[in-house]
Amino acid sequence: MIEFRSLADDEPSLSYSPLLRGILKTFTYVEENGSIGLTPSNAFKRNFVHWAAREFDWPGHTEADLFAVNKVLNEQDFMPLVDIHFLLTTLKMGRHYKGQFKLTKAGTEVRQHPGRLFGIITPFYLFEIDHSGWSRTPNHVLPGNWDLFLNILNVETEDGAAGAHLRQILFGEPEPSPFPRYDEMMGSLYTQVLRPLIWTGLLQETRPAKSFRSQESVFTKTPLWKAALKLETDPLVKPATRH
Repeated sequence: MIEFRSLADDEPSLSYSPLLRGILKTFTYVEENGSIGLTPSNAFKRNFVHWAAREFDWPGHTEADLFAVNKVLNEQDFMPLVDIHFLLTTLKMGRHYKGQFKLTKAGTEVRQHPGRLFGIITPFYLFEIDHSGWSRTPNHVLPGNWDLFLNILNVETEDGAAGAHLRQILFGEPEPSPFPRYDEMMGSLYTQVLRPLIWTGLLQETRPAKSFRSQESVFTKTPLWKAALKLETDPLVKPATRH
């Protein structure tokens, strides 16, 4: 069973969550500017997208990363911002009104309580959103469920685990091939499980220099994982080594 612990608003490990940080910065922007302008299709306007790219400093999606492949940024070019926009409107913390994005009463109230906000957004983001839309193979369905994934990752990533190892533990070895090819299972594991956990701040990814293969990345639990999650496999996790 997956259980999230309630976190105090001053819990230090909340700083590990890019998603929480991005939402809080969005709240601050709206408070200081009154609203965020919307395009005719109800996406955030470019001036805010550029501001968010700079201010969020999102791992793997920094301002430098984004402008390396785009001359200008639309909301759709900044994947985490698309998810934040969806979260805030779906959870009724923000709304569209006459071409502007504004905070609701609920959003205004919860922005003062980051611990409570994390407890609202994280389970919804992980368990209720279809993350396959960002995948190269969006129709590929992962066998398993979040209870299985989190309990296995709870043990395997205690001291860090390579993506290839996690793929093997969860789904077995990829089929042999005489030539390099894209591993759909590994790609889906990354976009549908590992990356959402990274974006919520529960896992962190260490990627070798110049590598774009998630098989080669090392995934490790952050202090936020241990503060926030209560899982059935907790007794199997090795206690911290004392020096």
